[in-house]
Amino acid sequence: MTDKPHGSLLLRTDRPTGIVGYGAYIPRYRLPGSEISQLWTGSPKGSPIKEKAVAGLDEDVITMSIEAARNAILRAGIDPQDLRAVWVGSESHPYAVKPSGTVVAEAIGASNNIQSGDWEFACKAGTEAMVAAIGLVGSGMGRYALAIGMDTAQGKPGDALEYTASSGGAAFVIGPANESAVEIKASYSYVSDTPDFWRRPEQKYPEHGQRFTGDPAYFKHVESAGRVMMEELGMKAQDFTYAVFHQPNPKFPLKAGKELGFSEEQILPGLLVPVIGNTYAGASMIGLTAILDIAKPGDRILQVSYGSGAGSDAFYFEVTERIAERRELAPSIAEYLARRTEINYATYARYRGKIDMG
Repeated sequence: MTDKPHGSLLLRTDRPTGIVGYGAYIPRYRLPGSEISQLWTGSPKGSPIKEKAVAGLDEDVITMSIEAARNAILRAGIDPQDLRAVWVGSESHPYAVKPSGTVVAEAIGASNNIQSGDWEFACKAGTEAMVAAIGLVGSGMGRYALAIGMDTAQGKPGDALEYTASSGGAAFVIGPANESAVEIKASYSYVSDTPDFWRRPEQKYPEHGQRFTGDPAYFKHVESAGRVMMEELGMKAQDFTYAVFHQPNPKFPLKAGKELGFSEEQILPGLLVPVIGNTYAGASMIGLTAILDIAKPGDRILQVSYGSGAGSDAFYFEVTERIAERRELAPSIAEYLARRTEINYATYARYRGKIDMG
């Protein structure tokens, strides 16, 4: 690393902060990976995932963000009018010019006297919003802030991305640590100019740098962020109960975790990509909600996101005694996984606008 600032590399706030409430949303429609493989290769074998979640005709980043936000507010037990920021991170905002955040804020009953807007940084747009929310609350500028990571499937037909590109995400109400179900102990970000994934204006589908997306893109950033976080904290992998990494496919997070010293047992509880696909901006965030659904007071969690372009945000969390009562207030990940309707490729193509009638 270059240009190391004086003092700690970790981002810490003057006022302790935490996750007061969390919520997720997964669409009910599921496309089996075998359907995609059969269409493009002639064989049902070869998909890296079992199935992926698909947004319906009446769903987009805004509607799904509203659902996740309502779940987070239910768990937080706060009045939406007390929010001072509503931020939505995504790479599939429904409008090129018009914020998703303002629609979400009004739909959930937030005040007009807030910060609101959208974040973009590929798959770490959601955790960018989290860092901003932590900063706002930790500085004393507001008591609560809402950070959302949400996306819809954008894989080009026949492209490798289509196998995993899915829909869904999560939302977190950030607030004072003494009200939190999860205390946020520290965060850290690592970024570089690495062109592994991009989409130019007016281009319908993103492009990717093939194998370049693994190394030096994903692995360099995820492992660097995780390693610096642990070094600065003076901790090792065995000091954590769980770890959740960005999950573009089932293999990458397991490999990165192994390189950092984590076992599969620490990673698997948050590894949702085999059954819902890669939710892009919500991937590591929705994985964190799955862990919080089973976590116990005192558990320590490391979360590391990844966004192409490229960068990673790392977070160190400690679960408090409030977790048990909070998680009962909104649907769990297990409930969303059980609520499924299988569709075929033709239905998927219609729902996601893959057929251009131009």
